[in-house]
Amino acid sequence: MKYVLMFVETEQFAKDLEAMAPADRDRAYALVGQWMATHTDKIRGHSKLMGPHTATTVRLDQGAPVVTDGPFVEGKEVVSGFVEVDVADLDEALGMARTWPGCPVVEIRPLES
Repeated sequence: MKYVLMFVETEQFAKDLEAMAPADRDRAYALVGQWMATHTDKIRGHSKLMGPHTATTVRLDQGAPVVTDGPFVEGKEVVSGFVEVDVADLDEALGMARTWPGCPVVEIRPLES
């Protein structure tokens, strides 16, 4: 079964990451690299998204489409990246998410076949 694990950064996580000493930040990124290497047999694709300031949102629920800069009006959390995985079931995807060393929130969604 295919799932997407979306990595969600909070404002506090982003501040904490920026406040880290370069060596500590490098170690944090290395943990993410190790996680990717550990699960490479299940990962079918992945990407880091550009920052939320680059987002454009189209809202279709207000009559005519409304286009705004940014991911959402008052977002405190933003999706920063994702991996597409091919695993046996949701339990396996949950196991992967539980060991994610990066941002503090991982949303899991199945892909439609």
